Amino acid sequence: MSKDNKITDTYEVSSAAGYAGDVAPTVAWKILSEHKDAVLIDVRTRAEWNFVGLPDLATLDKKAALVEWQVFPSMQPNPEFVAALSSALADKSAPLLFLCRSGARSAAAAKAMTAAGYSTCLNVADGFEGPLDTQAKRGVTGGWKAAGLPWRQT
Repeated sequence: MSKDNKITDTYEVSSAAGYAGDVAPTVAWKILSEHKDAVLIDVRTRAEWNFVGLPDLATLDKKAALVEWQVFPSMQPNPEFVAALSSALADKSAPLLFLCRSGARSAAAAKAMTAAGYSTCLNVADGFEGPLDTQAKRGVTGGWKAAGLPWRQT
């Protein structure tokens, strides 16, 4: 949990074990909008970034950090994940918002970075595409895209 709780005391954050908590995609957007130091970290694979799309933070004058949690196509954990982010993120108190397809890989990434000493690691619940709907499709019932947040194809 964040040492000063500036995020968890201000925004709707669901408690989680091992990291600061889970936020809805719209709350993630609000945090990114209101905190210059907040960073969105997309932990999906290169294939997902290229074929599914990316969050578009241009109106916030930001770009998502792209660091695979698992490496495509083997889907083995990325052994360089923590080191890569740690070298790029000097402020260990900055709000870090982790995003994957549905919220599972990003929760694991938030735990790993919390263990590395980062105090405000948040998982974007339902991720970029959200859960499967009744038609077994994603992107409709939850997640970044379904919330109507900006995104783009690459």
